[in-house]
Amino acid sequence: MADEAPRLDGVHHLKLPVSDLDRSRAWYESRLGYRVSTEFAEHGKVTGLVMTHPNGGPMFALRLDAARAGAAAGFDYFSIGVPSKEAIDVLAERLTGFGDTHAGVRFATIGWILPETHDPDGHEIRFYTTEHHTGTDDPEISRVDDARATAARREQAHVAGQGSG
Repeated sequence: MADEAPRLDGVHHLKLPVSDLDRSRAWYESRLGYRVSTEFAEHGKVTGLVMTHPNGGPMFALRLDAARAGAAAGFDYFSIGVPSKEAIDVLAERLTGFGDTHAGVRFATIGWILPETHDPDGHEIRFYTTEHHTGTDDPEISRVDDARATAARREQAHVAGQGSG
């Protein structure tokens, strides 16, 4: 029951293991606009960073741990929210301008997604719009058996519906 659930307040921060703090810091600063707010040091050496975003992105932590960074490469642990279809299109262009590869903005289950962007350690960083084209209460998305096929079919219906208005 909802009244028995504890009170929560969103995601406090995201944390990734990295093999080179300086390289990762530069990537997240240049590509996404993050800025370091806190450095953590052990025995005089910086081993972690907390980064904040000036325009609403979640706090982000990077922890020096090459072994875990290698083991985590390729997996998409989270998606960073982007406010609109227009904003995610601009982000895709920005990443392309830096020479980063990605799969392009795609119509997804409830919003638009920009998948297959990878940071210097190979972590997949996904972006997903918080603006939705489909309500989260839509019964068709309560169970999605083939996400790509479902999104393609729903995109055709979405585009057809826009043309009839």
